[in-house]
Amino acid sequence: DSVQIPDDRDFGAFRAQCESERGWSLTYSKGGVAVWVQLLEPERALHKIKCRMECRDVPAETLYDVLHDIEYRKKWDTNVIETFDIGRLTANSDVGYYAWRCPKPLKNRDVVTLRSWLPMGSDYIIMNYSVKHPKYPPRKDMVRAVSIQTGYLIEGTGAKSCTITYLAQVDPKGSLPKWVVNKSSQFLAPKVSWLHCGEGIQSRGEGSLCPSRPSSQAMKKMYKACLKYPEWKQKHDPHFKPWLFPEQSRLPALPLSELSLQHADSLENIDESSLAESKEDRGEGSDEDS
Repeated sequence: DSVQIPDDRDFGAFRAQCESERGWSLTYSKGGVAVWVQLLEPERALHKIKCRMECRDVPAETLYDVLHDIEYRKKWDTNVIETFDIGRLTANSDVGYYAWRCPKPLKNRDVVTLRSWLPMGSDYIIMNYSVKHPKYPPRKDMVRAVSIQTGYLIEGTGAKSCTITYLAQVDPKGSLPKWVVNKSSQFLAPKVSWLHCGEGIQSRGEGSLCPSRPSSQAMKKMYKACLKYPEWKQKHDPHFKPWLFPEQSRLPALPLSELSLQHADSLENIDESSLAESKEDRGEGSDEDS
């Protein structure tokens, strides 16, 4: 159960999953966005989802910066409640906290993750998985979700264009109501709702409860954020990019021994299957936030 920092083999395996279509079912393809689902063994409710988007007028390095820049995320990610970096492990890995809004009246979710990144010429990988940190236990006002593996592969396709692939296997911890599953088909893409087998849904990794969920709507919001980022960054500490220049990091060093793996089975399973949908805020914010 010891926590390990990903090595080159782990990054290679992640990239292979992003690029492979074997074992994946294409469920949506429109406007440069494609969504796949990988259904694992029937006895396991934990599925994987993958979303790929073509980004014109966005260099790969800009998209990489946007995904790293925690201050900018607070501007464009309208679902974020709170996010901050906890500590630095190595030059290309850290531990962070992220809490996000879920559709009312569901409880909001949060995660603590170990994040690693790897630049590869014009390509980049960022990936994470859930860990436990003694100073950031589950909160009473949140449901602690679990990232089994979540990440991005950014591939440069030209001087001002790239492709991003988002791969996620996330356990939102909870028995979810049927309307959440129906809503997820709108958030993700048409016909992407594979957990439609009853009123009380045991959902693991369903759309509207996944951080940075791979919906065409969310991906397009991120794309718009990328277009605005160069101008924003020029006004906000333009030379500060510790993900490119580790010597700039202001984070405290964090011993790996302080961390342990976050197992989903050790967390409380919240039964929200009987909750009715609220007509108020449903977790989707406005794009006009930057």
